Amino acid sequence: MTGKIALCVGINNFKNFPSAALRGCVNDANDMEKMLKDLLGFQAQEVLKLIDSEATKTRIIKDLEKMVDGAKSGRYDHVVFSMSSHGTQVPDLSGDEPDRVDEAFCPYDLAQSGDSWDPEHIIVDDELRDLFIQLPENVILEVFLDTCHSGTGLKAIDLIWDRQTRYIPPPSMEGFQKVDGKRQRGLNKALLEKGMREHVLWAACRADQTSADANIDGDWHGAFTYFFCKEMMASQNKLSRNEILEKVRKDLQEGNYTQIPQLECEATVRNKKII
Repeated sequence: MTGKIALCVGINNFKNFPSAALRGCVNDANDMEKMLKDLLGFQAQEVLKLIDSEATKTRIIKDLEKMVDGAKSGRYDHVVFSMSSHGTQVPDLSGDEPDRVDEAFCPYDLAQSGDSWDPEHIIVDDELRDLFIQLPENVILEVFLDTCHSGTGLKAIDLIWDRQTRYIPPPSMEGFQKVDGKRQRGLNKALLEKGMREHVLWAACRADQTSADANIDGDWHGAFTYFFCKEMMASQNKLSRNEILEKVRKDLQEGNYTQIPQLECEATVRNKKII
């Protein structure tokens, strides 16, 4: 009998950039862990959690590699990865598309190298793609990214006192100019190009929007993660992914959030429950 495995990452503080601190990401990791255990039947040993200083690039990638290796050996048939942190952009590191930028995710040990981010301390979408495409076709991969990778959609309402965006720009003017105006491909588009039909990506916002770190009901959360977990618990997992998405979108709209969460997967998967 195969099993489930999950990794929940939440990073409020960044070793080298204290002024970039967020407030809701650790709560997101805790909320996702609780939802997975209480609702979706994950056992304590099946949910790994990395918060703040634990969540270095090396540790995150190492844990994901173990999960993928376990799925390849037949131990797991459902793999879940959630990450709440800052997002950013880097020039296309593979060099095959000079007019494209890579979406990137900020670990605790985020660091600068020259005018850009240090590749040893940033997680790029290509790295996640290269890892996840190793999963066997029968393994369901569910990824939740409560972060954003562009500041172009920033609006005044995103800057009110009880909200903060989960985007950090490149660390210098030169670094910013290398990515400014270039297009993003998106992580799940790369996965689906490879024919992985059981891969599911939940993104907190569109590629041209920002994701909110927000004070909700007296504490800080990622707005997407908060409402996602709320609707999952309220429905007791009796709704399809698409139905949950519509409820979360409505919650965000009613809360005057500008972000529109995205669900990227095959149509048949959209109409199924998560488990």
